[in-house]
Amino acid sequence: MTWSTYGSYLVLVIFVVLAPGPDTVVALKNSFAGGFRGGLAATLGIATGNFAQGTAVAFGIGALIVESQPVFHTLRWLGVAYLCYLGVQALRSARKGDYATVDATGAQHTWFRRFREGFLTNVTNPKVLALYLSVLPQFIDPVHSTTEDTLLLAYTVAVLGALWQLLLVAFVHTVRTWLQRRSVRRGLDVATGATLLGFGAVLAVEG
Repeated sequence: MTWSTYGSYLVLVIFVVLAPGPDTVVALKNSFAGGFRGGLAATLGIATGNFAQGTAVAFGIGALIVESQPVFHTLRWLGVAYLCYLGVQALRSARKGDYATVDATGAQHTWFRRFREGFLTNVTNPKVLALYLSVLPQFIDPVHSTTEDTLLLAYTVAVLGALWQLLLVAFVHTVRTWLQRRSVRRGLDVATGATLLGFGAVLAVEG
């Protein structure tokens, strides 16, 4: 793989990363509720999921999952269920509006829970595997490319995605005082909850 090919791939990946999706919404959701630390945990979970899916594609496991209809559809419906679960959680938080109690105890929103939300959101989304499998072959020479080339392309998505999400988390952190207002938090929870439910519906229909 040449540097010219990799440069063209980078341009495409940047556009893919900037497009809003479930990963971005989950990173923002955890940043709204847990500050920079919460957003960082979710972002690391998402990146771990991306690295796992990229590795699976590089070693041929991703293609087996996509080609196996029972496995693919099981993964898809798990993704639908999890997105809807997160969406309902956010809407319930907006309905209760008891942010002071939750923020004070911190018991309901641990660092690991936020990491897990990011990780599960990514690995239960088969569209990530489908994206890798549709894009990567366009930049890989079937004769001369190696597994390391495929891993480089796949891991580039994970790294750039994490960097973009960290920028969003950092921005949220700069306006954290405004976000602490109860009315704002409720509005954000409604917005993220509805968006996650929408992504779940799209995943269910498009599969």
